[in-house]
Amino acid sequence: MFKASIRRLPIRFFGAIIPLLFWGCIATNGDTLKNIRERGALRVITDNNSNTYYLYRGTAMGFEYDLAAAFADHLGVTLKIVTPGWNRMFEALEEGQGDLIAASLTATASRRDRFEFSDDYLTVQQQIILHRSNRTVREFGDLEGMTVHTRQGTSYQERLLELQRGGLQLNIITHRNVPTEELIRQVAERQIEATVADSNIALLNRRYYPDIRIAFPIEEPQPICWAVRKGDEPLVAEINTFLEKIHQNGIFDKIYRRYYANARFFDYLDLKKFHRRLESRLPKFLPAIRRESRKYGFDWRLIAALVYQESHFDPTARSFTGVRGLMQITEATAREMGIDNRRDPEESIEAGVKYLAKLHGRWDRILDPQERMYFALASYNIGYGHVRDAQKLARKKGWAPDRWPSVKQTLPMLRLRRYYKDTRYGYARGDETVKFVERIRLYYDIIRQDALARRGLESGASFHDVPISLPSIIGSFGGLRHDHQQTRSVHRWNRFPRFLSRCPQESCLKPTV
Repeated sequence: MFKASIRRLPIRFFGAIIPLLFWGCIATNGDTLKNIRERGALRVITDNNSNTYYLYRGTAMGFEYDLAAAFADHLGVTLKIVTPGWNRMFEALEEGQGDLIAASLTATASRRDRFEFSDDYLTVQQQIILHRSNRTVREFGDLEGMTVHTRQGTSYQERLLELQRGGLQLNIITHRNVPTEELIRQVAERQIEATVADSNIALLNRRYYPDIRIAFPIEEPQPICWAVRKGDEPLVAEINTFLEKIHQNGIFDKIYRRYYANARFFDYLDLKKFHRRLESRLPKFLPAIRRESRKYGFDWRLIAALVYQESHFDPTARSFTGVRGLMQITEATAREMGIDNRRDPEESIEAGVKYLAKLHGRWDRILDPQERMYFALASYNIGYGHVRDAQKLARKKGWAPDRWPSVKQTLPMLRLRRYYKDTRYGYARGDETVKFVERIRLYYDIIRQDALARRGLESGASFHDVPISLPSIIGSFGGLRHDHQQTRSVHRWNRFPRFLSRCPQESCLKPTV
């Protein structure tokens, strides 16, 4: 009877069951670390969004991606990225499609029952996100009767359900595989009343959607960790060794600064004006910006950010120092760059980009492309000589002189006589230069998101056609490059945002040390 029943089973049954048996073997053998080394590849399951992993101009980026790439380097293997969609990540891990999940996961009690977690490397806090105009909701009780939208299968949903069970009359609407960033956009455009986001995601997105308000936390600070299958203790131990190592050697700090260093900076009026002028003023100068950027291999979005910082896209702009035009060129620089009229937008852009390229060339000994650009931008603002003076101060203090974080600290010292009296070029307003570079990094980040969103809309692309390429936190002129492979994605989101108050809790975003 049993044999006959087996013979009558359709072939498609075996086609379905054999992969499950295979995945089950992988998922339960408890020696994932050995498998990783034998195959020579680390398979990381993550989500495709601005906080974890995304593609920009064909380059993989994201806070979690950079950490995963560093872990692959630590193991001496290549990195493969698997993006099954948020609602499928945990199943994908259990089925053996990947070795670990690195997706800014909070290690909740329910998840710990199901998976092993690494040591935590970041602390975040769930925040209620409202429209800026909503000033009546300021504490838990004010949520009574409200409708809060959240992504399905998240710790946000768990927490909202806890609040409901505790007696808070709250309407919860969950969305399958809709990124939290999209729900934040809907709040900003008043399509929905409220959502929930971890503090790091909220701070990242506030600059793209300045009309949101990060209202208050609804949960205690929570640890962010990587997840592995139950029984994978050797892999957890290796991850923890790696995390300790990168905290000690500075790699974690470098990755953290790349994405979160300026997350708290927020000027509502400035950003609202910037968003408006991207639409009203930038299009007039875009052909010239693109053309001159191509000449020297610069990202045109970076040059647009520089132009805005210098003149707010106003060709008649004039500083009290006498510099003029879109790129705020001095008379001497105009002569050196071969232009006659600083007030002519095309000539100003031509001279400004050419001058930036010259400065960029003088910093060729700085190998990191990001760091090199920061030095070039600082030189554009304050002069090459003053930046060299700041380097010498950094060297005297025992700091790395070719690292922007070091020079970022010493540039403001050039205002103080006890420091500048022994320098070659003397006094300088170095603190203004630091702000100059940081604002360009911010504007660059926003322009990248806007340009990529518009590209998706103009091509009629869906989420399947164009990998989500939302920006990293400010300053990614390049990311950690690593061999990677993105496997099948089952995301459903096909909407792009139209555009590309200080966090209420000091503990809402900090690295674990």
